[in-house]
Amino acid sequence: MTNSTIVQRIDELRAILREEKMDAFIFPSTDPHHGEYVPDHWKGREYVSGFNGSAGTVVVTLDEAALWTDSRYFLAAEEQLQGTGIVLMKERMQGTPSITGWLGQKLCEVKGAVVGVDGMVNSAGTVKEWAEALKREGGITLRTNFDPLQRLWKNRPPLPSGSIVVHPLAYAGESCAEKLARVRQWMKEHTVCGIFVSALDDIAWLTNLRGTDVHCTPVFVAYMLVMPEKAVLFADKEQMTEDALLQMRQSGVEVAPYSGVGDALKQYGEYNILMDEGETSYTLYNKVRCMEKRNGASPVPMMKAVKNDAEIAGFRRAMVRDGVAMVRFLRWLKPAVQAGGQTEMSIDRQLTLFRAEQEQFRDISFDTIAGYQEHGAIVHYEATPETDALLKAEGFLLLDSGAQYADGTTDITRTIVLGPLTPEQRHVYTLVLKGHIRLAMAKFPEGATGTQIDMMARSAMWREGMNYMHGTGHGVGSYLSVHEGPHQIRMEWRGAPLLPGMTVTNEPGLYLDHRFGVRIENTMLVTPYMQTEFGKFLQLEPLTLCPIDMEPVNAEELEPEETLWLNGYHRHVFETLSPWLQDEEREWLRQATRPIICQRK
Repeated sequence: MTNSTIVQRIDELRAILREEKMDAFIFPSTDPHHGEYVPDHWKGREYVSGFNGSAGTVVVTLDEAALWTDSRYFLAAEEQLQGTGIVLMKERMQGTPSITGWLGQKLCEVKGAVVGVDGMVNSAGTVKEWAEALKREGGITLRTNFDPLQRLWKNRPPLPSGSIVVHPLAYAGESCAEKLARVRQWMKEHTVCGIFVSALDDIAWLTNLRGTDVHCTPVFVAYMLVMPEKAVLFADKEQMTEDALLQMRQSGVEVAPYSGVGDALKQYGEYNILMDEGETSYTLYNKVRCMEKRNGASPVPMMKAVKNDAEIAGFRRAMVRDGVAMVRFLRWLKPAVQAGGQTEMSIDRQLTLFRAEQEQFRDISFDTIAGYQEHGAIVHYEATPETDALLKAEGFLLLDSGAQYADGTTDITRTIVLGPLTPEQRHVYTLVLKGHIRLAMAKFPEGATGTQIDMMARSAMWREGMNYMHGTGHGVGSYLSVHEGPHQIRMEWRGAPLLPGMTVTNEPGLYLDHRFGVRIENTMLVTPYMQTEFGKFLQLEPLTLCPIDMEPVNAEELEPEETLWLNGYHRHVFETLSPWLQDEEREWLRQATRPIICQRK
């Protein structure tokens, strides 16, 4: 695709907007289900702009166009937008206007200006915010009932149509019927007559079905409506295996066409309905005409977040396989870099090959972040052919990766020494390691939130005036989305409690612009610690099985209990993984997990 093609598309788009008497159109990166990854059918922003990053919003007026994206994509966006007439707007950079503020400036001379968005791919909450903001910008009207891509996008990819299969009860641990009964009990207790579910991972969990419609996440395109006596799954029957259809019949779930969800919501006749404005498309949200629409999260995310015994057992099996793959990769990496020719993208491919050799491997769980030296300072860096760095036998490689196995999902970050380091790199690495260990050692009362324990990962950094701006931890799905809520560990307030059975990552980091970044991440399991007269207390157990690079550690900076934890973790990694390794691999792991001597008293 050439930039002249993008210019032609934008010209055609402007002709359509003039016919519709519209002055601008906003193209987001979202789809009707608001998941992390967007199927090709809904990649309208990419079609219009040529920019293929995972995050960004394009706004086209009759005379100008601009793309808003974050620092991960500044370099790639500048390259891809050249010659298109689209201006790059660098989000969170001083002087960058908001989308609505920019539109207010550009349309200030237009009387009765109208801006368009597709109400199907924008959430009800987002559309309401934009509508209010544009109204303040001189009374600009927001139109939501028109999608120019239906006329503009020639040969548009069809809706995803991958096979929908049963997720075995041995892995799920609870039947679809049992899960629906729990949801209905919650509805009864909260006087809710119906719940509309748009999030694909919620639907996959609730139905015990899995699919391949979305990149890196084993879900399928669908909606679900749950009522006291009835449940409807809006999905393509032709995608479903006989076993999947049978499971729905046995669970009392009616299967209706995906395209019929709008009409079904129009005909919804119960007194009230619970719909999440942050996940439900604006168009579908406004189809419902019942007496009371409640905005809020359904109980499904919290139920899904607390893993049962079968799911926990699946995580443990998946972590062993993933640990074996990681050991084989780490053993391969340094000699390969020293031999020359390895890049960020080539080592990503090699790691995927090691994982693909493991039983039950299905896919990666997210696009790998392989950031060498200064690229490691970009928190969510994704290597592209334009930025793909050659690895040298010096400095740090930050590697954040994960896999989907049929019985579990993994997410791990290791910062790996490729060669000589500076004293600053060693000190920063040790600070991050201290933060990881302090959080891993946390003991806290049941019901505490992630916000209340977040500072344990940051305190050593804070004492030196250092910090990181991303969250410290997120939930991980059970062969589902690698980023799962509602619980999180982060500075900003999140009210969801931490409960036994939840999985959550532990991933503090430090990022020094244009120099290097360090992050160390394990996936953890919230488990009981003790019960006293003051109540139940919990702790975090590491599920991830992989050595932490000890070469850059300043051992004298570790407290005795931190050293004790680290040695204990490495002993556990070696004892668990060594039976699955060849002799040479086992010896490599023995050296990588050898205990360090505490140098502080």
